[in-house]
Amino acid sequence: MSNWHLAAKENEMEKKGVEEAGGIEVSADMEILGVTQLIERNIGVSQIICGGWNICNSWAGIVGTLAIGITQGGIVLLLYGIIATFITVGCCVGTLAELASVYPTAGGQYHWTSILSPKRFSGILSYCCGAINIFSWISISAGVTILPAEFIIGMIIYNHPGYEPQTWHYFLIYQASNLFIVCYNIFALRRTSWIHDLGFVVSISSFLVILITCLARSHPKQSTEFVWTTFINESGWSSSGVAFLTGLINPHYIYAGIDGAIHLAEECNNASLAVPYALFSTLFIGLVTSLAFIIAMLYGLTDMTSVIETKTGVPIYEMWVQATKSIGAATAFACVLTVIAFFALNGCQQTASRLTWAFARDDALVLSKYLVRIHDRFKVPVVTLLANSAVVFVIGCIYLASSTAFNALTGTGLILQQVSFAFPAALLLYRRRSAMYLPPKRRFNLGAFGWVANVVTIAFGIVTLIFYNFPSEMPVDAGNMNYSSVVNGIMAIFSLVNWFVHARSHYHGPRLPADIIAQS
Repeated sequence: MSNWHLAAKENEMEKKGVEEAGGIEVSADMEILGVTQLIERNIGVSQIICGGWNICNSWAGIVGTLAIGITQGGIVLLLYGIIATFITVGCCVGTLAELASVYPTAGGQYHWTSILSPKRFSGILSYCCGAINIFSWISISAGVTILPAEFIIGMIIYNHPGYEPQTWHYFLIYQASNLFIVCYNIFALRRTSWIHDLGFVVSISSFLVILITCLARSHPKQSTEFVWTTFINESGWSSSGVAFLTGLINPHYIYAGIDGAIHLAEECNNASLAVPYALFSTLFIGLVTSLAFIIAMLYGLTDMTSVIETKTGVPIYEMWVQATKSIGAATAFACVLTVIAFFALNGCQQTASRLTWAFARDDALVLSKYLVRIHDRFKVPVVTLLANSAVVFVIGCIYLASSTAFNALTGTGLILQQVSFAFPAALLLYRRRSAMYLPPKRRFNLGAFGWVANVVTIAFGIVTLIFYNFPSEMPVDAGNMNYSSVVNGIMAIFSLVNWFVHARSHYHGPRLPADIIAQS
């Protein structure tokens, strides 16, 4: 029995006294990994489950990007894409849950990469994974920040046809949303941890109300053949397969930020159990709600052309009008959707800041000594919250210059998220899923299926890296070009500069004790 396993067992016995027939369940103590606990634990199991859900809000998440899916596969993409992403992301979640049950730290993927890597490459691999994960969360946060602006202005356009929206209208609402949520995260979040529970209740109750209303009010219903077999390809791609894979980013958004619970682990009690629960509850609730929601909306659809050609920028608004036969009802639903977007943004800012804070704690960033500080009164990493918010502010300024560039930047979030999942999955295979790194008596164990989950996680990361960088429309011009690859390149330059200026000589990720590593 390795030393760290014994220490982890003793730690579990002292802290929890949990005994089972096979002995004490194993999770690595943070001190054993060389990680310092600097933040208070005040999140319970139910709160982290609700917090993880609020970030994804799957049924609402697919609404925000519906315009992509409608033109790049249409109904077939929306329905079967949800099922496809459930399977592939489910394998990713299984991979993450196993590691989170053993190493529940705020660093998540980059900490696991550091632990699993050969010692020689541990620093550079984990640094790359951490930088990728941070950029993914900043991109996702910016993408969520623009949603309230889109919903609010979409409602105005529909109810006041003479209104001509200007770019700066979106910009102002975007920045107001960003400022409001960062202030809430600093001054109020720690005192109102129940906000995640409230967000969950609002989301699920709103889902049920909208679902039932649309099903009851829509008549006549669309045919089953239309709902389950209609494929629409207005992307310009001659290959339906390519159109489907490039458009898969739309249903994939139901799981954007699914690793959120992982980065809140150090604020959560009993994290080795709570985090896997949060991951899987988000996965399954996301499937049920998003699939049921889309099916109901499609059966209530009467004019697909109006949805595709809507000038509001919010196709679901037109679908709600058709289903309920009421602009007032559709407006009320859009208002609720805006509120839900704020709950999601709150979770995104909290999670992104904790990840950046963990990276700073490992001294991986320039000015880490400032970013790592926990405010004595508010008990949150204020500087990190402000730094992340400042980056989101700058991204919003890009929107003023070019909405295409802004969309490319926010669109990289899912790509980078999947790539960050692939790092520890590949290293688990490299380590042959050794019991030295995945103790058999852990809180969550995939067993033999773990091999499949790890392979699928890597494969899906490669698919997203390739096809999500393809142009969404053909032929390509400056207006519809997918600039995600350019954005990824710019992010890589920033990461390299930080590596050579600071991280190469200062950053050291967590490792198992030297005597254990020597045996590997």
